[in-house]
Amino acid sequence: MVRKEARREKIRRKIRKKLTGTKERPRLSVFRSNSDVYVQLIDDTQGHTLAAASSRDMKNLTGTKIEKSKEVGKAIAKQAADAGITNVLFDRGGYLYHGRVKAVADGAREGGLQF
Repeated sequence: MVRKEARREKIRRKIRKKLTGTKERPRLSVFRSNSDVYVQLIDDTQGHTLAAASSRDMKNLTGTKIEKSKEVGKAIAKQAADAGITNVLFDRGGYLYHGRVKAVADGAREGGLQF
């Protein structure tokens, strides 16, 4: 039997094989834990994180996990706009594109990011 973590890791590696972020178009990487969601803009050519946001850092968030995730998406979009970034590659990190991962993407799109 394949464990859930091993399955997600296999999917994550498959996705990462196809996506490579650059300084002009970084990779928007999503990680979700049981309680929080973490998002990074990553330049893979240099190996640098250009911006990061998480629901853990945003103390004033209230509501459901999905609502918090949407706010994190808006926060990363604002940081990207401040850095002059408009286009990104979305890396769902092996998670299914629904729920909190979709909420992060929707929030980032509302904030002005294109992917």
